[in-house]
Amino acid sequence: MAPQQTGSRKRKAPAIEAAAESSLLKGAAATAATADREGPLLPKKQKQPATRRSLLHYLKGREVGARGCAVLPGFEGKLSGYAVQKLPELLRERELALGTLNKVFASQWLNSRQVVYGTKCNTLFVVDVQSGQITRIPMLRDRGAGLAWAQPSCGIHAIELNPSQTFLATGGENPNSLAVYQLPTLDPVCLGDRQGHKDWIFAIAWMSDTVAVSGSRDGTVALWRMDPDTFSGSITWHNDAGLPVYAHIRPRDVETIPRASTNPSNRKVRALAFNRKNQELGAVSLDGYFHLWKARSTLLRLLSIRLPYCRENVCLTYCDELSLYAVGSQSHVSFLDPRQRQQNIRPLCSREGGTGHGSLLFYDIRAKFLEERASTSLDCCPPGPSRKKLKFTCGRGWLNHDDLWVNYFGGMDEFPNALYTHCYNWPEMKLFVAGGPLPSGLHGNYAGLWS
Repeated sequence: MAPQQTGSRKRKAPAIEAAAESSLLKGAAATAATADREGPLLPKKQKQPATRRSLLHYLKGREVGARGCAVLPGFEGKLSGYAVQKLPELLRERELALGTLNKVFASQWLNSRQVVYGTKCNTLFVVDVQSGQITRIPMLRDRGAGLAWAQPSCGIHAIELNPSQTFLATGGENPNSLAVYQLPTLDPVCLGDRQGHKDWIFAIAWMSDTVAVSGSRDGTVALWRMDPDTFSGSITWHNDAGLPVYAHIRPRDVETIPRASTNPSNRKVRALAFNRKNQELGAVSLDGYFHLWKARSTLLRLLSIRLPYCRENVCLTYCDELSLYAVGSQSHVSFLDPRQRQQNIRPLCSREGGTGHGSLLFYDIRAKFLEERASTSLDCCPPGPSRKKLKFTCGRGWLNHDDLWVNYFGGMDEFPNALYTHCYNWPEMKLFVAGGPLPSGLHGNYAGLWS
């Protein structure tokens, strides 16, 4: 019986194939007729392979540096939002050896594996966070021999990249001067050493790709314009010694911080932040004031606000999403909204270990400080007394065991590092943190990669 059934199927196969072909032709004809009546058909959207829609494929592709991967609509934003809440608790430290450098004051990511940083010993370096290789960048020197400038031990306090990441601005060999390098080669472009600041540069902010602002301890804010036509090709010229020749520029505008009635001698500019949407420049001075300018071809002062906490106001940033300035002082973070005439500045206390004690604290405006083992819903679970703030303590770093360390600090083997700088690499989800011992006389450094 089985062979007979098999033979029957073989004989019917051509008929089945013919019927199927006839059915397909009829379907195609019907489809064509429908298309004639209703217009051309849109091509069907091809379904993407399931492997390319998975989180695992996305993360593995980014881990190995894959290029040209399909971008998942909305996935980047969701992943970033999730990382803001969950990533800090997953960070782990890997210390970076910086040799005998003294205190890292400023840093910025250049790419996925290189960080440029400046030190108290007034040197500029690039470190490869994967290989640990350190490259020294030559400092730019003022024009003319024998010019007197501030002592080099003040260090580099500011490093900033322009929006297109084609220029890098920092301090020069004379810390009163503004040095600009070209990226990614780090060739010198120009030096602002003519009629500029009379004291150390503490802060830098880019207003556009060719306009930068610097703030100094002399109580002034200077606006600089890097005209590409002026020094186009200047970095290709070299002097007899083979050193590159760069342009020497002067500021387009210099504004003085208003003198406070309480302490007129302490109006040093400590930090700057630029609001690109409103074209406004914010500044913090050590006399405890926040200042705001309208930034155009010149700087027009709009307001000055007395801050609630006046000790060590040294940090300032601007949040585009919330339109808020955040000011960091010795033990508080204060938020300012310049759109409100009557400022109700809400401070946030961080007395239990700020960056001066080698600690990393994370803050979400919706829920104050992030907590250990935080709930999945940060909106509905306010911080409670039973929970601890999420706080990481950085490693020991390197400390020079010199006579000062022995005589004045009793030869302490462990000394907490102050964290003077940190910068976050969003695409790689890596946090670079650096600093050194807090007492000015101690010589040492710390650098760590948290990922």
